Amino acid sequence: MSRKRDFVLLLSEDESYLVELDGKDFNNKNGLIKYSEIRRGVGSRVKTHLGKEFTVVKPTIMDILRKGIKRTAQIMSPKDISLILAYTGISSDGLVVDAGTGTGYTAIFLANYLKGGKIVSYEKDNMFIKNAKRNIEVSGLGNIHLKAGDVTRRIDEKNVDLVVFDLQDANKAVENAYNSLVFGGYLVVYSPTVDHLMKSVNAVKKAGFVKIVVVENIVREWQAELTLRPKTIGLMHTGFLTFARKVI
Repeated sequence: MSRKRDFVLLLSEDESYLVELDGKDFNNKNGLIKYSEIRRGVGSRVKTHLGKEFTVVKPTIMDILRKGIKRTAQIMSPKDISLILAYTGISSDGLVVDAGTGTGYTAIFLANYLKGGKIVSYEKDNMFIKNAKRNIEVSGLGNIHLKAGDVTRRIDEKNVDLVVFDLQDANKAVENAYNSLVFGGYLVVYSPTVDHLMKSVNAVKKAGFVKIVVVENIVREWQAELTLRPKTIGLMHTGFLTFARKVI
């Protein structure tokens, strides 16, 4: 079993850094901070040798995801994963199948909110598996099971509450998802393009799912400096989400 890794966040008005409590001094463009200062704990005020001041705070899951994980694949955005939680209403002790793992971003995000549940995340690319293991370790979450496998061939789990697909051939795995789900369980398919969406929706209908809903989740951020107005550049279209439920 790998050792538990502990982190703090160094937070200032304009910057933040995720720092592992590993006994080492922290050094960046703002200067050096002694480990003895950092380990004083949450709420402490620390300064670099050049005078830059930070507050030590406990990192949230989003701090871990933004600054702690290494990305080797495109991720589903937080706004889309959050919508999955909102639309499905899955309980905190639910069983989730997630595929493909990629960097582990979706699995980590979901596992943080399903503390009493379990996330089984399938990935068939060995490079992605190796990196995802590292990212899951950094998250500190123990309710993620990373599994080498191809969901277009089989899904081992039964009575699953939620299946989430973010993979190229999602349409080929829809029937396996149906067979693995508990009655009333949800399948959610993330589609980056309309072509992918059309294949996924057709497969969902063919498999016998009902209550099919397709959404595009757009978030527009506003600036609050000098004047209040929408930002010129924002996180607009990322993909489509298809929600479907197993009833019969």
